[in-house]
Amino acid sequence: MRRILVSAVLVVLPFAAVAQPYTAINRLKVVPLTAAGDFEVIENYGEGPRGIWCAAASFARDRLGAGGPAELYVKSSRGRSVSGLGRTSVVFTLNRSDLLVAPSKSYSISVNQPGLSLPVGHAVQFCQDYIIPTHIF
Repeated sequence: MRRILVSAVLVVLPFAAVAQPYTAINRLKVVPLTAAGDFEVIENYGEGPRGIWCAAASFARDRLGAGGPAELYVKSSRGRSVSGLGRTSVVFTLNRSDLLVAPSKSYSISVNQPGLSLPVGHAVQFCQDYIIPTHIF
């Protein structure tokens, strides 16, 4: 009986770790959706696309270990949250094969079209908007 209990705990622990929400520097919540790397950024505080990409990129870098050149894709555009938090969100993935549409690039920063992509290193630069300088000129 003890072996069964230990085995059950070992099976449940990785999934529990995946489900932990992440708070980005701009206070947006990021919720992991699958073990394969899909996650959603919950829109809040009036954040626009730059803030949403910032949160997605920092989660991809900090929690998923994605490097700067890794591509981050909008899997599902801005819409109703799929994690059940009752808010608006954008679902992202690092896996190009998970997209239902062909990936694309854009000259403008948007979260309204599935398939749009940015390198993690590019998108994480949007987080600079939230760093307050500590020096006075």
